[in-house]
Amino acid sequence: MSFDLPIAPPARVTGWAGDRATSGGGLELPVFYPATGAQVSTLIEDDAQAVDGAVSAARRAFDRGPWPGLTLPQRQEALERCRQTILDHVDELARLECAATGLVLRELRERHMLRAAYNFRFFAEYISQTSGQRYDQTPGYMTTVSRVPVGVAALIAPWNAPVALATMKIAAALAFGNTVVLKPSEQTPLALARLVELLQEVLPEGVLNLVNGRGPVTGAALVDHPGIDLVSFTGGTETGRAIMSAAGRNLVPCTLELGGKSANIIFASADMERALDGALMGIFSNNGQQCLAGSRILVERSIFDDFVGRFVERAGRVRVGDPLSQDTDIGPLASAAHRDRVLSFVDIAKGDGGTVLTGGTRREDLGAGYFVNPTAVTVPSNAARVAQDEIFGPFATFLPFDGEDEAAAIANDTRFGLVSYIWSDHLPTVMRMSEQMRSGVVWVNTPMMRELRAPFGGFKTSGVGREGGASCEAFYTEERTVTIPINPQPLRKLGAQT
Repeated sequence: MSFDLPIAPPARVTGWAGDRATSGGGLELPVFYPATGAQVSTLIEDDAQAVDGAVSAARRAFDRGPWPGLTLPQRQEALERCRQTILDHVDELARLECAATGLVLRELRERHMLRAAYNFRFFAEYISQTSGQRYDQTPGYMTTVSRVPVGVAALIAPWNAPVALATMKIAAALAFGNTVVLKPSEQTPLALARLVELLQEVLPEGVLNLVNGRGPVTGAALVDHPGIDLVSFTGGTETGRAIMSAAGRNLVPCTLELGGKSANIIFASADMERALDGALMGIFSNNGQQCLAGSRILVERSIFDDFVGRFVERAGRVRVGDPLSQDTDIGPLASAAHRDRVLSFVDIAKGDGGTVLTGGTRREDLGAGYFVNPTAVTVPSNAARVAQDEIFGPFATFLPFDGEDEAAAIANDTRFGLVSYIWSDHLPTVMRMSEQMRSGVVWVNTPMMRELRAPFGGFKTSGVGREGGASCEAFYTEERTVTIPINPQPLRKLGAQT
């Protein structure tokens, strides 16, 4: 079976340094359409010299360009132009995103691209509410504290939701007066490359630049570059360790949003229908490829068999197929290698004594694309690898529990700590469990509701730092303290003749 390509992507994808394409200098990397496995474009990898050109363009724009010194209304106007540009090109950007990621086109149009546009609106509004500080406690002196942009930001975007997640970083960095060098994933560069091209038309030269390539080549050259002042990365935990180590050598601050193995805790006191809907969304939306997936579903023993049975029945009716179809729930995974990795956990689960309840197989009937059936397993304990490793696919692991203490112990028994889900209509249970969760975010009776003013990030190996309104302000700005004498006091006249 073959599926239509959502759009004709450019034959070659290059980066941007200032107002011109980067010099490349590296390998030519294939870009595949996950629904068919066919190559649809070629990415020109940027080597260290090309990265230097992009960083230098951003450096000039920060040090000598108008961007950091714009008035607040001017910067808000520019951010609003970025937002409108996205809205004017929603369909094109969604189709390019679909062509590289295999995500369902309907979801890309209705959620991802609108969220990307809102990221610019949010930060345009947020910066109008920022304020400084003034201290008058020291007699005769006034001290003020203001926030100023840091400089050149290296932003490294993930492959699973490139535009939605990258624009959170871009909008925040720009809003606070920084300039940017963006590196998308080499697997899914199409929509971000086009977005940068479009935004080049509404931003001053050098404010937003793009480099392309693999992490060990382009990413390493970017993070190690002496012209970079801060780094923000979303992606895997092991890559995050490498980035933090490199940034540390240059004493460059970084934020890292990394992996997750989030507990989705279902109590007998929950609204069963809502919890079932939420559990399915929590693991199967975005083709199952999201760090905040509720992949460990913990169910109170008294309802375990009933809940799991209903989940499995619903999972069997989830529609896997053409990402362009309005009827599709799950499209293909992002790559052949990732599909094979996800399916490898079926045998791993069995080896740990688990039972496959549904799925765990390729969709051979859908042709050469990277399709898998929604999968659910039970395992004897939380020590099983499928309960500990981030699988990053439509793969749910079920575990029973007895009481709040056991639920909290299982939920926190992981090296990750990004999000937790709690489903209960009993308020004391919700309050007690919320306080016990070792995760950066706790969602109660809802899946994946992001409040952009609130911090988002993880405990333990799920990340360092936070994104969100005040968190981004703290990261993308530095504090400047200025002390001025109001009633100057006599100074000691060192060396003066008497």
